[in-house]
Amino acid sequence: MSWHLFAWFALPAVLLWTAGAFFAWKGSRNAAVSCTAAGIAVFLAFIVGMWISLERPPLRTMGETRLWYSFFMPVAGLFVYVRWRYKWILSFSTMMALVFICINLFKPEIHTKTLMPALQSPWFAPHVIVYMFSYALLGAATLMALYLLLVRRGNTTSDEMALTDNLVYVGLAFLTFGMLFGALWAKVAWGHYWAWDPKETWAAITWLCYLLYIHLRRAEPHAWKQSLILLLAAFVCLQMCWWGINYLPAARGNSVHTYN
Repeated sequence: MSWHLFAWFALPAVLLWTAGAFFAWKGSRNAAVSCTAAGIAVFLAFIVGMWISLERPPLRTMGETRLWYSFFMPVAGLFVYVRWRYKWILSFSTMMALVFICINLFKPEIHTKTLMPALQSPWFAPHVIVYMFSYALLGAATLMALYLLLVRRGNTTSDEMALTDNLVYVGLAFLTFGMLFGALWAKVAWGHYWAWDPKETWAAITWLCYLLYIHLRRAEPHAWKQSLILLLAAFVCLQMCWWGINYLPAARGNSVHTYN
């Protein structure tokens, strides 16, 4: 599988996700689920093909992580739609996935078979995949926060906040597993679990922000606006952790976590 074939898989996947979003708005639940699931299967086929052709997990470059995020956003959207029946979530998850697909189309990364020795670890794939899944769930929670702040504007219901909370609960759980896998990997690769590398520092800040959101929701359940603003701030920290550190002077040449 060549990266040049990406568009031939991405386009059908996006069209299927768009059809799923359309059927969701029309109330055709079975058609919405079928189309979205079919699009996910098409996109997954490309990822599996890349994995086989590269002879390694496609997780090394920033473009490869965007590939996984584009995959997991519709997965998270489908999960929310099936569980809570929000018609709009498939539209938003499709748009979010499309943004990252377009970035990969217009700014492709170099995809080679080469992996540095530290990445040739059994912890490499589960660490990054679990992280990308948590990022997708927390991205869906961010979409909910924007919807409640900008569209609902004070008419937020307890069920809508419960949905947002549940996305954060599950997303933070996977984020925690990702950090634990990373710590175990670091111990094997570099001899220590944690080194306060810029990436690790921002990972800790992100984790604490989402934990603070949960504590605020538990302590002040009616302070939904403050909680949602905190949730947006947490997502900004997440973006800093994911790709923002590449632009930090302290990380250039010093961090083992910057993508190249």
